[in-house]
Amino acid sequence: MKIPYFIIIMFLCPLALVGQEINLLPEPWKVEKKEGVFTLSVSTSIQYPSELKECVEIFNKHLSERYGFSLKKGSRRNGIRLIVDKNMKRETYNLLVETNGVMIRGSESGVFYGLQTLQQLISETENKLLIPEVKIEDRPRFKYRGVLIDVARYYQTPEFLKKYIDVMAHYKLNVLHLHLTEDAGWRIEIKKYPELTRKGAWRPSTQVGQTPTEQDNLPHGGFYTQKEIRDIIQYANERQITIIPEIDMPGHMMAALSVFPELSCTGGPFSIPLEWGVKEHILCAGNEKVFDFIKDVLTEVIELFPSEYIHLGGDEAPKKQWKVCTKCQNRIKEEHLKDEHELQSYFIQRVEKFVNSKGKRIIGWDEILEGGLAPDATIMSWRGEKGGIAAANLGHDVIMAPTDYFYLDYYQSDDRANEPSSAHWGATVDLEKTYSFNPLPSKISADKQKHVIGVQACVWGEKVQLERDVEYMSFPRALALAEIAWTPQEKRNYADFCQRVAACLSYLDWKEVTFRIPEALSDVEINAGKAIISLQSSVKGADIYYTTDGTSPWTYGKLFTSPVTLPLTFNGIDFRYTIVLPSGRSSAVYKLQRK
Repeated sequence: MKIPYFIIIMFLCPLALVGQEINLLPEPWKVEKKEGVFTLSVSTSIQYPSELKECVEIFNKHLSERYGFSLKKGSRRNGIRLIVDKNMKRETYNLLVETNGVMIRGSESGVFYGLQTLQQLISETENKLLIPEVKIEDRPRFKYRGVLIDVARYYQTPEFLKKYIDVMAHYKLNVLHLHLTEDAGWRIEIKKYPELTRKGAWRPSTQVGQTPTEQDNLPHGGFYTQKEIRDIIQYANERQITIIPEIDMPGHMMAALSVFPELSCTGGPFSIPLEWGVKEHILCAGNEKVFDFIKDVLTEVIELFPSEYIHLGGDEAPKKQWKVCTKCQNRIKEEHLKDEHELQSYFIQRVEKFVNSKGKRIIGWDEILEGGLAPDATIMSWRGEKGGIAAANLGHDVIMAPTDYFYLDYYQSDDRANEPSSAHWGATVDLEKTYSFNPLPSKISADKQKHVIGVQACVWGEKVQLERDVEYMSFPRALALAEIAWTPQEKRNYADFCQRVAACLSYLDWKEVTFRIPEALSDVEINAGKAIISLQSSVKGADIYYTTDGTSPWTYGKLFTSPVTLPLTFNGIDFRYTIVLPSGRSSAVYKLQRK
């Protein structure tokens, strides 16, 4: 049996063991199930207009990789027909599966999502590919359904980003926010300033423990050329995903200041920090050369990224140096500003005017509310919901990304000793907690709730270094985000979600995604001094191995095939199990106790 990458011992919450014929994620708006099936085979044809050519190629790529064949274009009777309806709203689609054919009608992006739903409907039974008869009407709850990957602290390859984009698209997530610049590294080529990546993209060591002295003493670095950026953007665009770049300012700029120390308040010199934490040296708001630098950088960024938005960060910008900087204090006097918070507002608003002049809008973290909000700014509310509530009630668009629900670098269980090393900080954000979030709090007035345009999960990189770390921390929690962002609030149910996610995780296993394997769905019945334990795997097709004597199920486990009855002793029961995926990867050892 393959030993897992992480060892985690968890306690379980009983969940109902109910089956579900159709397992779709996110749950569509309206599903009408029927009795028959459509058989998909190499002889099935697919009919589509020319504008859907890339969309069909992606669908065929999936069929070829998973089932060994692709569909030829044609109009045979028992085939798949795709129809672009320009009267339907963006991302909306209708899917009809009958015994003699399949039809998907929608906007261009809607047809793409209809095909993602169709992929999830396919099941393999007795060497046949069957799709259940069903009628689906579907559309998203929110237009912004995003995930942030922190590629600034740890560089991730373009190939990995494409793999991540594939999974996002499959579950109808549509925004990938790339955190491209940080104290720890500059990750995007700027042709006017080649030293930003020649020098600013590399550091000789990195903090790996809880204290700054715990270093790996290994060089780290990397950056994306503009050619690579364009390639990633095109790949994402073909999958209905927008890439939003973040150039964080005025704080989190030590990588740039290590190259251009004259852009700081003190003049440096600086080096890229080897330890994590907020740094006091930031861009000088009183120096005109800073704004020239920003305009040069953003001009190239804006030319690269077709997205509506450019993210300017604006978070965690200490004002210590501004308070003693002559240039910054002169700027406060000249612009009749109240304090350093208003100076940051001046900074962001000035940059916003430049971004707007290029036909773009800005997003900023909720700190940009302090000192006065830029006129057309969209707020990304990370310090809880408070900033988002305030901004929405002021009439500004809001993206909800609160730490205590959507920071995916946080622990996934309370068992700290056995949480992976890639878990960060001290909070627990488990799957159920993530799923419980409602992006429309009652404190936003009814007429302003339209300003909440979506949600975003964030995979911050202080400790999330490797590709498998990013995947493990992302999934399955990002699937909960996908359902929050797409499915009507009244249709969401956590127990039902857990049933449906089992099939989704089987897909991720096939995609070789190193997700966290959730605890089995469990039920413990106490009767006449005995405990009757029922388990259902959290991943479709996976096996459960268990022990009842305190030994490791990795070594001594028995295959779970039916409910297990144990006597309740003075010490209760000690039931341990591990879940083994079809790929061979094992879960942590989970422990079910009853006293």
